[in-house]
Amino acid sequence: MAQDALQQQPQFQGDIVESGLLRQLKWNIQDTLVIAWRNLMHIRRQPRLLVLSTVQPIMFLLLFTFVFGGAIEFRFPGDNYINFLLPGILIQAVIFGTTQTTVNIAEDIQKGVIDRFRSLPMGRTAVLAGRTLSDAARGLFVVTLMLIVGFLIGFRPEGTILNIVGAIFLAVSFGFVFSWISAFIGLLVGDVETAQVAGFIWVFPLVFASSIFVDPSTMPDWLRGFAENQPLSAIANAVRGLFFGDVSLQTVLLALAWIAGIFLVFMPLAVWQYGRSTD
Repeated sequence: MAQDALQQQPQFQGDIVESGLLRQLKWNIQDTLVIAWRNLMHIRRQPRLLVLSTVQPIMFLLLFTFVFGGAIEFRFPGDNYINFLLPGILIQAVIFGTTQTTVNIAEDIQKGVIDRFRSLPMGRTAVLAGRTLSDAARGLFVVTLMLIVGFLIGFRPEGTILNIVGAIFLAVSFGFVFSWISAFIGLLVGDVETAQVAGFIWVFPLVFASSIFVDPSTMPDWLRGFAENQPLSAIANAVRGLFFGDVSLQTVLLALAWIAGIFLVFMPLAVWQYGRSTD
């Protein structure tokens, strides 16, 4: 019997370790959801933030469609610029929305909220994951609203329902992983005034030097190479192709690779910076 007990002991210890890991994972998930809910309630109590975050992309959509659309020559389904523009505008909307992550993180640092979270028995990833998850929920709302506005002014996707859902998933997922970059910048700068500049100024050239508004083939060669091979173009091309059912598997895989790569790089960096800024 003693020999049987010794043989069973490693299995028993393994069960304890496995149980501990599962318990820790459960706590981290619960903490993340609590933080995400806290951030969503903050938006609910200040609806102006949500209104302003939706007004800007709608203004871009209307201005580029009715002001610049007639002057841009291109070939796309229906010869309608809105069909080319809207998928790109969705990417612009979620990317510009993540700049608010930078400001919110810096604001929480200045007000001491991060220090209070730090004093609680809470995983390091929970605070940042909750923030990025709530931003993804906000991004989904903005994308849905943009599609409704786009449909009202002439956007007509030709892909299947599955393709359209996939396009929305890619856009929201890209906004989610991009918010980890914004969170890292917010933790790095640490104050709201700097965060308002640092969170936006580097995103602006990325958005306009891409395939969001125009075909990069019309750009100078030195700029075209960058525009065709940067992540925003890869995602915009995949989303656009899914909406109109003419996307290749390679295009979708490239978009997913960018999403995974950004997440694998900036999620650990943001968590590391969170530890440094609160130690």
